[in-house]
Amino acid sequence: MILRSEVPADEASIHALTKLAFTDMEHSAGDEQDMIDALRFQSALALSLVAVKDDAIVGHLAFSPAKVSTGEQGWFALGPVSVAPSIQRQGIGSALIEHGLSMLRQRGAKGCILVGHPDYYPRFGFKITPQLAPESEPGQYFMGLSFGAALPAGRFAFHPAFYGTK
Repeated sequence: MILRSEVPADEASIHALTKLAFTDMEHSAGDEQDMIDALRFQSALALSLVAVKDDAIVGHLAFSPAKVSTGEQGWFALGPVSVAPSIQRQGIGSALIEHGLSMLRQRGAKGCILVGHPDYYPRFGFKITPQLAPESEPGQYFMGLSFGAALPAGRFAFHPAFYGTK
């Protein structure tokens, strides 16, 4: 398997993969593929990685800028993470996350936030931080990971494309 940054020719495959990966997911809004397209359209995909196996894109991970109410810069939102349903639970998502977090660290990012399953993301160092969650997000699923200093004291906000705003 090869992990690499997306290229323009990957866009349709990423859209299709994400739609397929989130079909019938319990906590999915069903618009994750549109969110990625909106982030890309607004030049807000800070990092977009694909996993390629046998010349096919089998996984994708997006990072976008996150805002903090204190004005602190250098924070990113992780998600969505998509893996082809037929090969989920084989470490592809984990490999994408680890690689992406490493790339963010190398770029000097301060940390990362996400809304996700509390049994999955702590393995990467994320901690549940409901006090930092945007008011529209469920605090019990909001997590943060600092790459050095402490998490900021203010509330976070995701890019408007997370909510369908273009």
